[in-house]
Amino acid sequence: MKVLITGGAGFLGQKLAKQLLNQGSLKDSEGMVQKIDELILVDVVQANDFGDSRVQVIAGDIADPKLIKGLITPDIKSIFHLAAIVSGQAEADFDLGMRINLDAARLLLETCCEVGHKPKIIFTSSVAVYGGSLPEVVLDTTALNPQSSYGAQKAICEFLLNDYTRKGFVDGRVLRLPTISVRPGAPNKAASSFASGIIREPLNGKSSICPVSSELRIWLLSPRYAIESLIAGHDLHSSVLGLNKSINLPGVSVSVGEMIEALCKVAGEEVASRISMEPDPKVEAIVRSWPGSWDASRAKSFGLKADPNFESIVQAYIEDELKS
Repeated sequence: MKVLITGGAGFLGQKLAKQLLNQGSLKDSEGMVQKIDELILVDVVQANDFGDSRVQVIAGDIADPKLIKGLITPDIKSIFHLAAIVSGQAEADFDLGMRINLDAARLLLETCCEVGHKPKIIFTSSVAVYGGSLPEVVLDTTALNPQSSYGAQKAICEFLLNDYTRKGFVDGRVLRLPTISVRPGAPNKAASSFASGIIREPLNGKSSICPVSSELRIWLLSPRYAIESLIAGHDLHSSVLGLNKSINLPGVSVSVGEMIEALCKVAGEEVASRISMEPDPKVEAIVRSWPGSWDASRAKSFGLKADPNFESIVQAYIEDELKS
């Protein structure tokens, strides 16, 4: 079995690749377990190949038709499409966001259609597809009403993937990710970057600025459960999803103030005191347009899981990143 990960050099792409190499197999569209013989990681920068002979690393522009047409061959059975321009950057650079978040996804789908081999495609979407006047708890079926360019691009891709699946061109499913926390490494240009920064930086002995109000509620998921959900979502048979191939993943609904309290409980007051509250109206407006909670009962009925609470998310970062 040959598997492709776009965004393979990114944080989630690398964690997903490592887990796939460790487990060594995935289920195909018929539900049969297949051995992973080759894993292709493509990104704008060079990915880590983990010293594993099964890994092929390709650096390139995923919006380049020549690159994509060379990648999508009949022996590619599964595609995890993770590559994206993050929310804040997509808002600041509209053309770049459209090119990578929308045009590249359409190119990938159209190439699969031309090859005609109907691969599994797992597309990562976001809480940002929702917005405007939302119910207290968002459902899988709540109307999409994005209030950012990033959210609009993700929403369009959801509709495209559902339609290409309906037409029998691909075997697709959309996994709507909560905000992932705690991400290791340097801050990025995502509007939600603070959701990791206010935990990561203090735990690493650095000061951190929180640009949103303490009462703002966010829907969160740890990297551990994000990777578990990507693989479990991939292995679901298309028939169990019915006509709606989009799934709201389980997560934890927590306010920023509760996040800081959890950090204090796990790591102490001195660590939590490294956070400074400095509101940024632009960031607040984007994040406040996202749902702070959604009904994940459908995902849970498929066996998908989330962290029990935010304290466990903080502890997971300490165990997976700081101790390693």
